[in-house]
Amino acid sequence: MNRVPLAERMRPTTLDEVIGQRQLLGAGEILRQIVKNKEPVSLILWGPPGSGKTTLARIIAREVDAEFIELSAVTSGKKDVEKVIEHARQNWNLQLRTILFVDEIHRFNKAQQDAFLPHVESGLITLIGATTENPSFEVINPLLSRTRVLVLQPLAKEEIIEILQRAVSSEKATKRVTDEALDYLAELSGGDARIALGNLELALGLEKKVTPDVVKVAAQKRVPGYDKKGDMHYNVISAFIKSMRGSNVDATLYYLARMIEAGEDPKFIARRMVIFASEDIGLAGNGALALAIAAFQAVERIGMPESSYVLFHAATALAKSEKSRASTDAMNRALTLAKQYPDAPVPLHLRNAPTKLMKDLGYAKNYKWEADFKHEKGFLPDELRDEKIF
Repeated sequence: MNRVPLAERMRPTTLDEVIGQRQLLGAGEILRQIVKNKEPVSLILWGPPGSGKTTLARIIAREVDAEFIELSAVTSGKKDVEKVIEHARQNWNLQLRTILFVDEIHRFNKAQQDAFLPHVESGLITLIGATTENPSFEVINPLLSRTRVLVLQPLAKEEIIEILQRAVSSEKATKRVTDEALDYLAELSGGDARIALGNLELALGLEKKVTPDVVKVAAQKRVPGYDKKGDMHYNVISAFIKSMRGSNVDATLYYLARMIEAGEDPKFIARRMVIFASEDIGLAGNGALALAIAAFQAVERIGMPESSYVLFHAATALAKSEKSRASTDAMNRALTLAKQYPDAPVPLHLRNAPTKLMKDLGYAKNYKWEADFKHEKGFLPDELRDEKIF
């Protein structure tokens, strides 16, 4: 029995074996050039799970004749890093290169990331960090400035199928796996080759002909690739808001369902809808704010899963509503003018005149206490008299 997981056994060992990521591996692209020139470069590989970050780092090390040392930011500490640096010094004396691969580098704190800087700058180590989170937020700027950030894309369905076909052939199981099963495995993977190969291995282990039904039994339910504190959290809520703004009900409900399926805090979703009701619907539908607030209160009082009805109801209504950013634009303009003219004197005719001296000085002059009274001198300070805010 082979105890090495199928995904590990199928890991490519050369760039030509890698499926996908053509934007990095095509002729003349950066990874192809690094391997061709045999000159390693410190990199941050940013991409979703199973897109090939570790594989590419290992191939680079092999192709440029460097020792590959792998650390996980989840389980490694300061002492582990110090050992690697000391080992790299020994390699340096022997004129050997050292590539340090740090998986989930975003898990290292600022001080831990700072520790790499002098060694990356001196060339003692070539650092390749892998992250599923946006490096702009998770990796310190000094380290970003000393590395190249390369973005890996989720593998396309066709690419996952090609990887699966290669694995099926390697396992001599071509006759056991139907095309429909491969298609379903690729669909379930969400662009993650590791998930696809893991599910295939489980299905093959059932010792039956592998059909979509067998895959369902083996794979169970795929966990959505959604981290409530990570980049995907912000991407999906952004798509949800933009879909409501664009009055696309279908997309609005899809992204809402994604958040709910992933266990997002329903109050977080409801709060964003309250903001949206004023920011994007505003004067086009003054009842939208009341609806959004009612939805938020209902979510607070009812809880999940019943609050799903409320969230889908409110999101549908907000997406279908007419939109107006007139009050939002006016707010932004007013705030800009308030910053530009923070001390503009209030016109005398608008000032209160509780004493005779103030009246003699022109306070409240010609002002009448009448509804809709329009003073001949207007209401804005003199510097802003011709401004149109709304």
